[in-house]
Amino acid sequence: MFCFRDKAQVVTFGKGILLTVLGSGEKLNATHWSTPAGTVSPSHEHPEEQIGYVIKGRIEVTIGRETSELKTGDCYFIAGNMPHHFRLIEDSEVIDIFSPPRPIPKPENIIDDK
Repeated sequence: MFCFRDKAQVVTFGKGILLTVLGSGEKLNATHWSTPAGTVSPSHEHPEEQIGYVIKGRIEVTIGRETSELKTGDCYFIAGNMPHHFRLIEDSEVIDIFSPPRPIPKPENIIDDK
């Protein structure tokens, strides 16, 4: 299977947040986030494992009780059912991969800019 960006589903969350669905298979799916500085995702958890790769920018990630600042080229791994949240320090782009595939979040469940 091939996925082409110009044909990908894009979900607009408002306030400059865009989610592009890169693709989905039987055992995983991948998304591309484009998110402005200052955005904070509420603490949440889900049964899917999550791996994220920072393509551009700086983000603060809290996984459980551990917090770290990540920059371009860094990545994170979040075990299933582990509480986590994100704070965007700079305008950022991140690839997230979930296994098993995670349902695409709804805009009203994401935005919390503090």
